[in-house]
Amino acid sequence: MLDPSALFDSAAARSLDARASALAGDGGWSLMAAAGKAAWQCLLQHWPDARHIAVVVGAGNNGGDGCVLALHALQAGRQVSVLTLPGTSPSTALSARAAAELARAGGCSTPFDGHLPGADVIVDALFGLGLRQAPRASAQAVIEAINAQAAPVFALDVPSGIDADRGSAPGAVVRATLTLQFIVAHRGLHTGEGLEHAGQCELATLPLPADAWGGVHVAADYWQRDRLPGLLPPRRRNAHKGTSGHVLCVGGNHGSGGALLMTAHAALRAGTGLASLATRGEHIGAALARLPEAMSHAVDCNADLQALLQRASVVAIGPGLGQDDWAQAPWRDARDSGKPLVVDADALNLLARDPQAVPQAILTPHPGEAARLLETTTAAVQADRFAAATALAKRFHAVVVLKGAGSLVAAPDGHTAVVGAGNPGMAVGGMGDLLTGIIAALRAQGLAPFEAAAGGALLHGLAGDVAAADGQRGLLPTDLLAPLRRLCNPDPVHA
Repeated sequence: MLDPSALFDSAAARSLDARASALAGDGGWSLMAAAGKAAWQCLLQHWPDARHIAVVVGAGNNGGDGCVLALHALQAGRQVSVLTLPGTSPSTALSARAAAELARAGGCSTPFDGHLPGADVIVDALFGLGLRQAPRASAQAVIEAINAQAAPVFALDVPSGIDADRGSAPGAVVRATLTLQFIVAHRGLHTGEGLEHAGQCELATLPLPADAWGGVHVAADYWQRDRLPGLLPPRRRNAHKGTSGHVLCVGGNHGSGGALLMTAHAALRAGTGLASLATRGEHIGAALARLPEAMSHAVDCNADLQALLQRASVVAIGPGLGQDDWAQAPWRDARDSGKPLVVDADALNLLARDPQAVPQAILTPHPGEAARLLETTTAAVQADRFAAATALAKRFHAVVVLKGAGSLVAAPDGHTAVVGAGNPGMAVGGMGDLLTGIIAALRAQGLAPFEAAAGGALLHGLAGDVAAADGQRGLLPTDLLAPLRRLCNPDPVHA
C-alpha cells in the first residue's frame, strides 16, 4: 500500500507508468483511460455545476489525459472546447488514440488563436510531468492566457511550466487552483514555485499492479500534522527539569537582543527544561524583565562562555550574533565544544567564512545564507532546492533545514523531508529565531538530529498557520508562542 506521506521524483513516476503499461499489455491505454476518468470525477467533485469546460491539450500523453477527460465531459452533456498548441499534433500513440476517440464521439479541437473561450473551468493538460526548460513562445502565450482568465484552473498531474523534480519554474507557468497528481505525489509540487503554482493538491493513485512497485524509491517524506502524536511522548510522572534538557542560546549583539530572547522563549514553549542566554551585558536587564524563566548571562570573555557550555545539553547559536570580534569567539567556542548545535543567522555566515564539517549540528539557512554556504547565488539555490539542501548536508556533515515556502530537511545520507505547514504571513523578521529555539528544544528532549529538525520545522509552520487564522499580514513571531505550546502537547486522537 502506498504511504500517503511519500513523495517521488519523475524517474520513479515514469518507471511506474512504464511497468504498469507493460504488465497490462495494452501499451498504456488502460492507464490513460483511468487517469482521464479520475480527472473527470475530480472535476465533477469540485465544480459540479460547471457547464462549459475548456481543455488545453499538448501533444504528449498529458494532452491525451486531457482528451479523455474531454470525452467524459462531452458524454455527460457538457459544452467542451478543446484547444491545441498551433502547429502541433499528437506526438505519441496514446495521445493520438485519445484524440481519435474524442473525435469519434463528436468532439473537435481547434488551435489556440490568442484567446480562450469563456468557460466555467479551464483544464491544463499541456505538458505535465518532467518539463526541464522554459516553454516556447507559443506555449507561453497559452499559459499567459490561462492565467489571465477568472475561471478556476484544473491542472492534470503537474501545472504546466513546473519542474516536478526541482519545484522550480524555468519560464512561464500555469497558476492552478487544483492539481490532480497521477500515480504518485510529486516532490516538486510541495516547495518553491511548485507550491506557489499547484494550488490544492490531490492524488489519483490509479489501478497499478503490485509488481510495478519493485525497486521504486521514495524521494522525500512529507511531514504534516499527523506526525505530531509520535513526535513527543507524554511526560513521565516523575520527570524533572533536568530530564528535558538545557538549551543555551548564544547571540544578541548590539541592537539585536530581541532575537535571542525569542529563541529562548520558543525553546521553553517547545518543552526544554532549562534555557540560558549568553549575550551582551546591556541586554541582561531587558531579558530579566521580559523572560524571567530564562537564566541570563553577560558574556564578555572566553571564560564566561566556557562555563555555560559545560552545563548545556544543546547550543542554539546565531540569532542576533553579528560577525564582529565579539561574535567570532563564541562561535568558535560553540563549534569546537562537541555539543549538539543548532546554527542560524550570523553563525551560518561565520561558518561560510571558514567552512568545515559540523557533524553534531543542525543548520537552518534561508536561501541567501544557503547560497553563501555553497558559494553560489540565491537564484541557483531556489532553482533546485532539493539539490541545494542535499549538497549542504553533505558538505557540512550536518542536518540542514532549508527554509522557505515548503521548507526542506536534508540529512548527509540523502534522506529528505518536505514540511507541509507554514504560510506567507511568516515572512517577517524574527520567525527564524523562533525556529532555532524550537529545534534546539526538541534536540534537548532527546530527538535525533533529523527528527528534531523536521519536527521543529513542522511545529513552527503549524503554529504559524494557527496564528494566521486572524490574518497573515501583520503576523508577529511572538504570536506563534501560544499555539506552539498547544501543538507540543497533541491529543493522540485529535491532533
